[in-house]
Amino acid sequence: MAKIHGFNKLTLLDYPGRLAATIFLGSCNFRCPFCHNAGLVLAPESEPLIETEEVLKVLRKRKGILDGVCVTGGEPTLDPGLTELLTQIKELGYPVKLDTNGTRPALVRELVDAGLVDYVAMDIKNSQEKYAETAGIRHPDLESITRMVEYLKSGVVDYEFRTTVVKELHKREDIEAIGQWLSGSRRYFLQNYKESEQVIRPVFTSYSREQLENFQRELLRKRFPTGLRFRGDIGSGFCGSVWIVRYQ
Repeated sequence: MAKIHGFNKLTLLDYPGRLAATIFLGSCNFRCPFCHNAGLVLAPESEPLIETEEVLKVLRKRKGILDGVCVTGGEPTLDPGLTELLTQIKELGYPVKLDTNGTRPALVRELVDAGLVDYVAMDIKNSQEKYAETAGIRHPDLESITRMVEYLKSGVVDYEFRTTVVKELHKREDIEAIGQWLSGSRRYFLQNYKESEQVIRPVFTSYSREQLENFQRELLRKRFPTGLRFRGDIGSGFCGSVWIVRYQ
């Protein structure tokens, strides 16, 4: 059974285009220093647990009101009970969005093939050269991450990529390198770091909206030429942001 540590009963932000609920699972194989879900990442065993049946009861009651469920973390693909949880949600008729860091592409493929996931949001931490520093671990599995990127770009399932931009970790050349890596993707979000009490290492700063717009205009537009939109505050499943540049 999945270990649910948080449940947002209503969000307009976490699942694009849908009125959704968000479920938070614990644990993560990254230690991104700017992550604002420190408790779920560093000490999930100390976080309160919510019974799965309590969550399902709310979802049953809200059928016809909600039109989607987002499952996030932490890194939800680490939870042994994820498949069972998604099966229970799908049995209620809800589309499912899964947030992931992309380190378990085989599992995500299995979930998509089984019809348990309808939309995948993958965090791109930084350029490949700076992944270790940004993910907070020495040897991130870039091979698996790259496989996940290519799988999503194949269009088997609806998806987005997103990068939380931190001034101390993301420079102009990093944004350009990410743009080259993800060129031609269906959607890419830049989301600006936002300070909070729950950040693992609260020592970072954010770019201004004008600076993000400059990144978009000068570095990314040619890679994602089909348009962009700005969106304000985003959902709780992200690492923290204020502004988003969206390419679609």
